[in-house]
Order: sequence, then structure tokens, then C-alpha cells
Amino acid sequence: MPSSPDTVLAHPVSAERYELGEGPRLDPRTGELLWVDIRAGRLWRGRFGGDRIEVLAGYDVGAATGAVAPLAAAGAGWVVAAGRGFRHVSADGTVRPLGGDVAAPRTQMNDGGCDPYGRFLAGSQILGGAEPWSGALYRLEPDGSVATVLDGVGCANGLGFDPAGETMYHVDSRRRRLTGYRYDPAAGAAGDPRVLVDCDDATPDGLCVDAEGCLWVAMWDGWCVRRFAPDGTPLARVRLPVPRPTAVCLVAGTLVVTTAWIGLDEATRRAAPDSGRIFAVDVGIDAAPAHTWGAA
Repeated sequence: MPSSPDTVLAHPVSAERYELGEGPRLDPRTGELLWVDIRAGRLWRGRFGGDRIEVLAGYDVGAATGAVAPLAAAGAGWVVAAGRGFRHVSADGTVRPLGGDVAAPRTQMNDGGCDPYGRFLAGSQILGGAEPWSGALYRLEPDGSVATVLDGVGCANGLGFDPAGETMYHVDSRRRRLTGYRYDPAAGAAGDPRVLVDCDDATPDGLCVDAEGCLWVAMWDGWCVRRFAPDGTPLARVRLPVPRPTAVCLVAGTLVVTTAWIGLDEATRRAAPDSGRIFAVDVGIDAAPAHTWGAA
């Protein structure tokens, strides 16, 4: 684990570069790594060996795809937040909608993840011409019904839960804010918000929670991932040779980081040619338990 800021540098582990790589997740059923390329509308599966990622398969979801989670049953496929709602992707690549559009007009689904109780939570971000703060965080129940968990969101991003399943962490990137909420396991509701981190030097993006209950947060335009205590106290920083890390997960003590090259000017692309690749670094800390959608 890095003990002081800027002591550890992540290295690239993917041959491929993704325009807007996002949402890395460990599939606890198979041990595979899952991630998405938002703008391409693609879901990817791979095998992570420590020094490189072997791509196993890619799936065309048919819309901008912000997040993925595995279903609980082996071989049952994956649920994704895509377009303005949710979709199921089967192992043979068949894609079917799960209900209709739930997000407001001129918004699209973005980041999300599963809670410890079999629900998939994912939020939306506002697009050009949208009503201000018209994004939201939604909850997809195992029976396919959808409810709103948070409203008034600008850009729903990193989502995670403490190891006890009693606190939900959520990033609104438009506000540059990480907030903790008391989480009701029975209702899947979030309340009693506590602002943990307000950022002014970079934009917080995707996050994950480790086995010690601390949070790793990708810092868009910050060239780093930061680790925070549950109360928001900064603990450590992992540097990257690219400006736009997007999301993170932990795999057997290794931090895996997706990145993006979207929107970079030519000078920055020359200075950071590995932008869009997936990175990794040994931090010596395991992940909190991985969760799936639906009953086991």
C-alpha cells in the first residue's frame, strides 16, 4: 500500500486503447475482468494475469454503455446501464431491454454497481440541452422493477458500499463531490447524506471500496487515483502517466484502472500516448466483496 502521496506509478496492462474505458469489475463467478467503452457501446470480458489483460470477448450493446454487473447465476450473463435504461447481455451476445427508458430526456446512463443485496444501482448524466440537475441514481430490482434512489444529479459516477453494507458512497462528477449515505438494506434507500470530499484540482470519477473500508477514487484530469478513509481523510495517491483515469477495481491486491483519451488535445495526446489503456499497480490490499445482480 502506498504510504505517502505520489510514491507509486501504475503501468499499462492492455494492448488496446479505449476512447472512454470505464467500469472495471471482477466477475466473482468466473474471476474474469469486465469493463465497458462508453462511447463505443461495448462490453468487454478479459482475463487479468497481473502484467497484461487477455481480451476474451466483446459485445455490442447498441447504445452508450456506462456500467456492467454480472448476474448471480453462473452463465446467466450481465446487466448493463445503457442508453436511458437497463439491458441484459447474454453470453452469446444477445441483448434485450429490461423495461423501458427510465432516465430523463437528454440524459444517458453512466456509472453504477450492485449493492450487497442483489440490486443494481446506476445513475445518469445530463447531456447538452438537458434540464439542470435532471440526472438521477436508479435502482434495478431483481424482479426488473426500477425506482429512483437519488435525484438532482448532474453526472452520476462512482458507486460503492462499505463492507457491512450500511453505507453507500456516490460521486456526482458535475459537483466534483464524493458523498456518503446511510443505506437501508430492506428498502434499498439512501439517506442522511454526508459530504466526504469536495475536489477543486480534478474531477472525481469511478470508485471502489477495499477490504479495509477505504475508497479508491479515479481523478479525471488529475493523473492519479486517490485513496480516502471512510470519513474522507486522504490517505494515498497512485500516479498515472495519463490524465484521465475513469474508474477502478481491486483484483487480488492489484488496483486496476481504466482510462480515456476522449477530449484530449493533440499536445496532451503526444505527452500521454498510453491514454485509453488499462493500467494496474500492486497496492497490497484486497477488495471488499464483489456483488452480483439477483438472488444467488
